[in-house]
Amino acid sequence: MKKLMILVSSFLFICSIPVSASEFSHAPIHWGIKKAQNESPAEAGKMLDNLLTKHQSVYKGDPTKKEIYLTFDNGYENGYTDKILDVLKKEKVPATFFITGHYIHTAPDLVKRMARDGHIIGNHSWTHPDMTRISRDKYKQELEKVRAETEKLTGVKHMSYLRPPRGIFNEQGLAYANELGYTHIFWSLAFVDWKTDQQKGWKYSYDNIMRQIHPGSILLLHTVSKDNADALQQAIVDLKKRGYEFKSLDDLMWSQALDSSYLY
Repeated sequence: MKKLMILVSSFLFICSIPVSASEFSHAPIHWGIKKAQNESPAEAGKMLDNLLTKHQSVYKGDPTKKEIYLTFDNGYENGYTDKILDVLKKEKVPATFFITGHYIHTAPDLVKRMARDGHIIGNHSWTHPDMTRISRDKYKQELEKVRAETEKLTGVKHMSYLRPPRGIFNEQGLAYANELGYTHIFWSLAFVDWKTDQQKGWKYSYDNIMRQIHPGSILLLHTVSKDNADALQQAIVDLKKRGYEFKSLDDLMWSQALDSSYLY
């Protein structure tokens, strides 16, 4: 156990070393991947893989382990988050909710419940801007306001995970986030689920999840979707039957710290 703690502490120390963001590219990147099929993991390509590894960012877990990391983006409330939280509680599944300033102001009781139920609250920025078009000071403000207001509601002082609005980012932003103690969390499984005027029924959400699932999946879902709320329990139950286990992002980062060969 002592050796494990030393390894993890060393990893966290290395990741926390400040890096000047001024030397990195400002060019915007729109997150995109080759979707998973037949449980073969999604792929972002060598360039993005290398870039994310350089800045301790992730979009999937170990492709040899049938583990799933469930995440939700919460820009605004549409009446379905309570149902989703009920399902997660019943099935004992951890999740991460990436929230905005608007969500904090309009759904404070749900933010409190997320924390109370043991879920991770992640940062989705205060105003949901294109983070590649704002200054360094503004970048810091966007994140700090979410963290500070979440602390007021929940008592949780630290935020570790960031999801860039609309999946738009650049290398400079990855470096900014590292300096502020954040890890970018992208995704390896997603589909069009945020268009509330185009809901297609629970089977649409269920089929998209089951079709793209793969070992190490980081799922991106939106709680504004009635389809997702209605499909979630059946998807969880059936994935468990297929041998999948739901883990938290903390579990993922812990395992990556232990598996980092350069620490040995």
